[in-house]
Amino acid sequence: MMTKTGIPVEQKTGMMKDSTRYLLGGILTKERGINLDTLAKVILLALEIAREGREGRKIGTMFIVADSDRVMKSSRCLILDPFAGHPADSRHIDDHNLRETVKELAQLDGAFVVSDDGVFLSACRYINASSNEVKIPLGLGSRHMAAASITHETNAVAIVVSESSIVRIFDNGEIISELIPEMWLLSRYSLHMEGRYTERTDDQLTVISKDA
Repeated sequence: MMTKTGIPVEQKTGMMKDSTRYLLGGILTKERGINLDTLAKVILLALEIAREGREGRKIGTMFIVADSDRVMKSSRCLILDPFAGHPADSRHIDDHNLRETVKELAQLDGAFVVSDDGVFLSACRYINASSNEVKIPLGLGSRHMAAASITHETNAVAIVVSESSIVRIFDNGEIISELIPEMWLLSRYSLHMEGRYTERTDDQLTVISKDA
């Protein structure tokens, strides 16, 4: 079911349909040691950005979820932090106004840092993590390298929105899942993951997850 704005009802209310849970099943595992509710909602927000873009153009951005103390120490703000000084409840993933603010800020450079309980702690952050021990496929840029580096150095999970509308999930320094929000993209897309994977598809989304 869709709202008048075209956003699925489960995203507006914070609930998830069974089909969405099924699609994200390869990503949302307890073994990740991360609040699965927070991770799911950030992934859905990333998919909204990938589908909608902003002001008629596609945009790229990154979300880093959990282990936020270490992530903050391994990054710095590129501008005055837009979230500084705001109460925690107004920076929570469930707040609709916050979601619209995030979509606006996603047009700027840098990453969002999200706590395990779903509070946006900072935006527009430059990631200062070593890339010496990570390797990403050719053709992916600095945002993907930063995601691989920070998840190798910390216990966080990173969600990268590409300007090509693909959403990639990083954990332990590697791509663990690729989400393709528009079915027509699938015929034009080649995977960047290595090894065995599982594919889940419904009428609007394909999720390809690396097998554990």
